[in-house]
Amino acid sequence: MSFDLSVWALHDGATPEDVRSAVQRCREGQHGDRYPDPRVVGFYRALTASYPDRPAHQGTPWEVSPLHAAADHVALNLVPTCPDQVLLDIERLAGEYDLMLFDPQDGSVYPPPSRVTR
Repeated sequence: MSFDLSVWALHDGATPEDVRSAVQRCREGQHGDRYPDPRVVGFYRALTASYPDRPAHQGTPWEVSPLHAAADHVALNLVPTCPDQVLLDIERLAGEYDLMLFDPQDGSVYPPPSRVTR
């Protein structure tokens, strides 16, 4: 069973409920027509530079690849044996790109570390 996370680029002041609502819209297949948020693009490029998702191959932390990337988020399905460093890198990059983390295992939403320290 994979360990899943997603990172979200929502408006300033977005609440955990805003993130959960965006997740629900995604699950329902509602992806609005908009340009990709530069924060999502930057996060995806930085993350996949260290942990490529294309082509799919063994030895990566991804249970599902390529990663699901949309205009406002990236969904990450990680292998159960994913090294802690990968999770730390995801959290660090989410902070660098001002993205909120969503943990579908329990519905938790975490603001980026950069917001916590402001």
